[in-house]
Amino acid sequence: MEKLNYLFVDLAQSLRSWFAGMGLSPFAIDMLVVLVAVVGIITFVLLNVLYLVYLERKISAYFQDRLGPNRVGPRGLLQTTMDVLKLIGKEDIRPTVADRWVFFLAPVIVFVPAVMMYAVVPFGEGMIAVDLNIGIFYFIAISSTTTIAFLMAGWGSNNKYSLLGGMRTVAQMVSYEIPLVFSLLGVIMLTGSLKMSDIVAAQKDMWFIVLQPVAFLIFFIAATAELNRGPFDLPEGEQEIIAGPHTEYSGMKFAMFFLAEYANLVSVSAIAVTLFLGGWRGPWLPSWLWFLIKLYGMILLFMWVRWTYPRIRIDHLMHLNWKFLLPLSFVNILVTGVGIKLYQWYQAMGWGW
Repeated sequence: MEKLNYLFVDLAQSLRSWFAGMGLSPFAIDMLVVLVAVVGIITFVLLNVLYLVYLERKISAYFQDRLGPNRVGPRGLLQTTMDVLKLIGKEDIRPTVADRWVFFLAPVIVFVPAVMMYAVVPFGEGMIAVDLNIGIFYFIAISSTTTIAFLMAGWGSNNKYSLLGGMRTVAQMVSYEIPLVFSLLGVIMLTGSLKMSDIVAAQKDMWFIVLQPVAFLIFFIAATAELNRGPFDLPEGEQEIIAGPHTEYSGMKFAMFFLAEYANLVSVSAIAVTLFLGGWRGPWLPSWLWFLIKLYGMILLFMWVRWTYPRIRIDHLMHLNWKFLLPLSFVNILVTGVGIKLYQWYQAMGWGW
């Protein structure tokens, strides 16, 4: 089973050797290996989204004492596949007054950051596409660009309801990015590195959720708001029977927004596992299997919260961020810094812990 941990490393080395035998330059070899990794990541994302949509329907049905999908295929397993076929067959409608290129590009751009974030996710020991020295900074920078697509969707639709939904989405995401980033600083302070592999290595003896429980709680709440999931799914405005910034979208363009939502759900859960739950570390089982177990545990936690708590008001949402989460994140950074200095002092005194 341990040999499976190095499957992707061996595959990458085999690909490099094969491309080198074709007489390609080192730069071309690197680009082709990255391209293969991107195809693998996109396949992983799409397969996960197909299953997660079905899983969330079943979980919501369980919470609401319903059956959920149970007609198409055994236990309704093919329901999501049929939904995709239905969306592909739907007419692609564009309002005549919409900004053509902005309207068209928004659902494409919203999916790009969701895929790019997987580049720094360590799926197992040695199973990471690019182990950047600034891995966490890369994650923060890429995830923050998602707001541009939502603003484009609201503005390009030339619909005041879509524009208001887009502005609410941007306001919510930008606001909650701040405590989310500050919640990660505690982990960075403990490891002294922005590199994902270093963070996983630092959790060899103890997961950071033990040392940073407040940071994990802040990260989880802020990530829920960043993903626009319940109870923070206010931009969709279901009371007004509209769908936020994507009100005017239909067919596959409409589906792209929800595809990106579930892709972001997986990537944020993967980052939470890497930073707080020891990443791929665990006894007996292969590293990639431990990572998947923790990953789906986090995803189930996000789904559990969505179908447990009711939606809150927009003013309460902003108050929670600016008056509670942000000050709490500052306090957590202060306590972490004091704890690190005390530990260093005890070590210098030769006492140790």
